[in-house]
Amino acid sequence: MDNPFMARAIQLSLDNVLSGQGGPFGAVIVNDGKIIAEGVNRVTIDNDPTAHAEIVVIRKACARLNSFTLKDCEIYTSCEPCPMCLGAIYWAHLSRIHFGNLAADASKVGFDDSFIYQQIARPFSQRKIPMLQMMREEALAAFRSWQKKPNKISY
Repeated sequence: MDNPFMARAIQLSLDNVLSGQGGPFGAVIVNDGKIIAEGVNRVTIDNDPTAHAEIVVIRKACARLNSFTLKDCEIYTSCEPCPMCLGAIYWAHLSRIHFGNLAADASKVGFDDSFIYQQIARPFSQRKIPMLQMMREEALAAFRSWQKKPNKISY
């Protein structure tokens, strides 16, 4: 099924590779049938491991709409989102995800997210990067303060 928004995300991913600017990933966010933001993978050009196409486009769309939520928007991305991007998509409350390549396709060309999923399933102390919890009671002070705040903006 041809779709102009997915076609644009795919073209962005190809253009990004051909320009030498970044990895083979592109994404667009659509609101009311119009593209409101476009993004490509900028990890190496920006020296930012979080600059995946989906993160880039979410940041641009939020800035354009002056909102931290994109609940009335859809994302079209050239590849199934990685764990980080999927988390960001959920936090942004996008209404739908459309994707081209599968994570398995990305894995075949060197972008393998399965390691991250495996790490998440392990106990904190058995992860490649060990996680050490400390000062929980002190840290809970901020949560208690948040709970009591009458004018907080929930997200």
